Amino acid sequence: MAPPKPPKKPLKSMEKPVVKPIVKKIKKKNYQSFSIYIFKLLRSLSELNLGISRKTMLIMNDFVNQFLEILAVEAATLVRDGKNSTLGRREIESAVKLVIPGELAKHANIEGKKAILMFDNDKKKRK
Repeated sequence: MAPPKPPKKPLKSMEKPVVKPIVKKIKKKNYQSFSIYIFKLLRSLSELNLGISRKTMLIMNDFVNQFLEILAVEAATLVRDGKNSTLGRREIESAVKLVIPGELAKHANIEGKKAILMFDNDKKKRK
């Protein structure tokens, strides 16, 4: 048996009933996308006012995600084969050399080293 409900209090003549608003919590999706960076790169490379379609952006985003996954797997294999427990700069550089062909790998490593130096310099300036 359900317990009996308590009697309602009578409202005063000027008093309005309190209605609590229903608040739905909107949960953010944890979706990582490189679309912002792809778009910025497109803008920096082209002097024309070019755009990119949504489908093309999805394809490019999938390409970047897949490429990063391949690099991470290769670097993890190098860590395991080297009997190390830490993924470091050397493993990433070697993975890039193994995954990316020829001259492109050299340029990628140079750009990566530049990015790390800029990050370290910025970190030192903040201190």
